[in-house]
Amino acid sequence: MNLQPTLSNDSILAILLQEEHFEELYSVASDPLIWEQHPNPDRYKREVFRNYFDHAIISKGALLILDNIKKKIIGCSRYYDFNSDESSILIGYTFFAREYWGGNYNYATKYLMLNHAFGSVEKVFFHIGKNNIRSQKSIERIGAKKVRELDVAYAGEQVKTNYEYLIEKEIWNKSKI
Repeated sequence: MNLQPTLSNDSILAILLQEEHFEELYSVASDPLIWEQHPNPDRYKREVFRNYFDHAIISKGALLILDNIKKKIIGCSRYYDFNSDESSILIGYTFFAREYWGGNYNYATKYLMLNHAFGSVEKVFFHIGKNNIRSQKSIERIGAKKVRELDVAYAGEQVKTNYEYLIEKEIWNKSKI
């Protein structure tokens, strides 16, 4: 599976995250309200975000999300834990600038990422913090089902309880617009 695609539609452009994007992306991520429901609510702090960013670069699956009209950085997401034996991958570590909440941007990003992933795998998983109600509702709206609760150790951070959500290719292909 290609973990480094360029994806685009009318709303967003997703490109490979690179080191030179740090400052602009951090300017988006430095808003504490973005992280208030997240398992790591301190990620708005520069040193904590630096850990997130460094592991995103190491993952080789992180995508920088831009508003495709304004060509402005609005967030980030990531493919990770590709498992060819189980034909699965995870999508996560996603965040958007608050001005892009509640519109089409999260859905447009997930739609493109899911369509790309389902070209190579049968299952896509998401790990969402148990207190991150916004993300849980959002992922359920696109057809993901909660399948279990588990403890997740985010890279370099404490273990936190998450819910694991699943979308299967067959269900996605039947439900997408």
